[in-house]
Amino acid sequence: MQRILTGDRPTGPLHLGHYVGSLRNRVKLQNQYETYIIVADIQALTTHWETPELIRTNVREVTLDNIAAGLDPEKVSIFVQSMVPQIAELTVLFGLYTSVSRLKHNPTIKTEAKQYGFTDMTYGFLGYPVSQAADILFCRANLVPVGEDQLPHVEVTRFVARRFNELYGEVFPEPRAMVSEISRLIGLDGNTKMSKSLGNAIYLKDDPAEIKKKVMSAVTDPARIHKTDPGHPEICTIFAYHKAFNSSEVPEIESSCRKGTIGCVACKKNLIGRLEETLAPIRERRARFDKPGVVEDILFEGTKRAIKAGEETMGMAREAMHTDYWKES
Repeated sequence: MQRILTGDRPTGPLHLGHYVGSLRNRVKLQNQYETYIIVADIQALTTHWETPELIRTNVREVTLDNIAAGLDPEKVSIFVQSMVPQIAELTVLFGLYTSVSRLKHNPTIKTEAKQYGFTDMTYGFLGYPVSQAADILFCRANLVPVGEDQLPHVEVTRFVARRFNELYGEVFPEPRAMVSEISRLIGLDGNTKMSKSLGNAIYLKDDPAEIKKKVMSAVTDPARIHKTDPGHPEICTIFAYHKAFNSSEVPEIESSCRKGTIGCVACKKNLIGRLEETLAPIRERRARFDKPGVVEDILFEGTKRAIKAGEETMGMAREAMHTDYWKES
């Protein structure tokens, strides 16, 4: 069975953008692949190094979100990045032959640096893609379900794996990226992608009242003043959500919007119902696992399995690099 590696930075609760961009695929694929889900706390610290206490809280929340979405902790290994020492070791090794120029030209790094206002990037932030390569390759993953914005990082991982194999011998696969059909969901403000840091998100754990409040306040087509005005669904936030969560009605909604026979309020109310069909089971599953010690045990067992996979990989890497100094003859 081939392996998957995917996961999240624990910088806050997961939202609908995470769900359509990656979570939905993870749930579908868990029966077809040996699956590792990383809770990437070290990577979270590359932008939140001043507030480590928030990362600790969010490790649990992000794990709950993954399980609530449908991942089975008996089938997948959900683990904490910082507790797998082989990831740190591989990060150091991969950094030895990955140039600063390659990292500086990574478009995702550029975008995130601008988002966080980093005019002088830290060593840890610039090296994020190298760390992510170690996350993926410590278990020799073959497939990486990601959002479209993470594709440059996967390309760095493919380079890192290929270069190691050229230098030292065949150890790592060159993992393939798997992008969801809808890889990015626009935020409630209509201006950018849905994001925790921008406060424009609907979270998986939001209750019905919160979902209704957020949807009813979401930006729609600014050109529609009256219900009968012809609409432009291609620029409407609510229509984008219908495409993600209500695909069967999309042709009818698009036609009615363009003709001006459906108003934005009615369209929003329809969406609220469709979102509840997706999120109600997620909230119910979350409640079943949100009990003292349950999530902690899941992380502990998943991390043990991840360490075992890492030990196997590092044994191969050290042998290839001739650094297995204490290996018994």
